[in-house]
Amino acid sequence: MELAAFVVQAVLVEGRSVREVARAHGVSKTWLYELLARYRAEGETGLVARSKRPHRSPTRVPEAVEDEIVAIRKQLTEFGVEAGPDTIHTHLTNAHGGIAPCSVSSVWRILTRRGFITAPRTTPASKPNPRQHRSATPASSASDATGSTRPAK
Repeated sequence: MELAAFVVQAVLVEGRSVREVARAHGVSKTWLYELLARYRAEGETGLVARSKRPHRSPTRVPEAVEDEIVAIRKQLTEFGVEAGPDTIHTHLTNAHGGIAPCSVSSVWRILTRRGFITAPRTTPASKPNPRQHRSATPASSASDATGSTRPAK
């Protein structure tokens, strides 16, 4: 039996307290009260796990801008020029009077979601830290022209 149904049954059928059941099964009292309210309102279907995905995304790039990004990508590809997210972002900014409707990373995500980019995005390698590239010769010995080491004086 699923945990949600089990704990609701423990409270309603067995008559145990919410606090006792929550403590015994390692769940929060708040979640258990929420399950009880959903069970009373919807019955068994109220105990089914629900998606945590938001109902809406107010900051999502509008569909019209996504379509514009795809159209620019197709145009640039037809002309045979570079058609990456940076170039598309530049064209978008110019088309919208110098104000970009979205970021370069948003353009990349849209192209990936629409199937134009399949490889994972690579980031440039970081510069080596000069402190990590010290001489392999210990300070207590010195090297002469022949490569042999002798104790330092």
